[in-house]
This record gives sequence, C-alpha cells and structure tokens, in this order.
Amino acid sequence: MPDLPLLVNLLQLAVQDRTQLALENIALRHQLAVYKRSVKRPNIKDGDRMFWLTVMRMLKEWRSALVFVQPDTVVRWHRKGFKHYWRRKSRAKPGRPPISMGLIYLIRRLSTENVLWGAPRIVDELALLGHTVAESTVAKYMVKHRLADPDQSWKTFLHNP
Repeated sequence: MPDLPLLVNLLQLAVQDRTQLALENIALRHQLAVYKRSVKRPNIKDGDRMFWLTVMRMLKEWRSALVFVQPDTVVRWHRKGFKHYWRRKSRAKPGRPPISMGLIYLIRRLSTENVLWGAPRIVDELALLGHTVAESTVAKYMVKHRLADPDQSWKTFLHNP
C-alpha cells in the first residue's frame, strides 16, 4: 500500500500548481487590460497574425481572449490570407502550354507523308482538324527532311574527267 503522506503531498502539489497557473493567468489578463487602456495602436507583425489565425481554429472561445484587436480584424486577416492563397494557386504558369503526344505524333506523320509541306501548311491543316498550335511548335516537332542535293558534291567533281 502506498504511503499516505506521499499521496497527500502529491495532491497538494497538483492543487497548488493549478492555483499558481490560475493566478498567473489572472495577472497576465490584468496586464493586457492595462496595456489595452494605455496603448492606442499596438504594433502587430505577421507572426502575431498567424498566431491568432491558429488560435481562431483551435480555441472555442477565441473572441473573448482578444485584447489587441477586434474579432472582426482576425476574420478579415483570415479572408485576406485565403484570397492570397487561391490567387497564387490559380495563377497561370509561365511558358507555352504543353501539347499531347498524340498531337506531336500527328505533326510528325503529316511532315513525313507530305515532304513539301512546311510548318505554315501543317498549322493550317491542324486548324482544320480543330487543333490550335503555334507555327514554332509545329516547326519544333516536324521531321527534318534531307532533300537530294541538286549541286554536285566534291567527290563527283573530282571523278569527272
């Protein structure tokens, strides 16, 4: 059986600690009330705003704990942060939009089967099929053809009499 005086001492410590905590809480609340009376406009930083946004989500009675700002201000900060988050998330990505592998295959097939067609003609044909692609994109994916060189090569020139 545990020692009875030891249990009594532990209970006293637990109760005393709670009393001390409550007194500390009252003292801090009093200091905040004095601060609220004496300071017209406190200097609030972004970290303070994030703290109150977190408290707003976690604490049920968060409005009663506010001293420096009005509850509507914290709600306004939350809305502003939400708006900022979605504005950044929905921002268009820089650069060209990617094209599908099927469209790349179609560009290569058109350029292979129609050797004399250039990028402008392939762009027009793709437009007829309902694809909007830039001419530079088509030129990038076209198959490069080597047409027969109409001029003589040095080897032919040297072999001619």
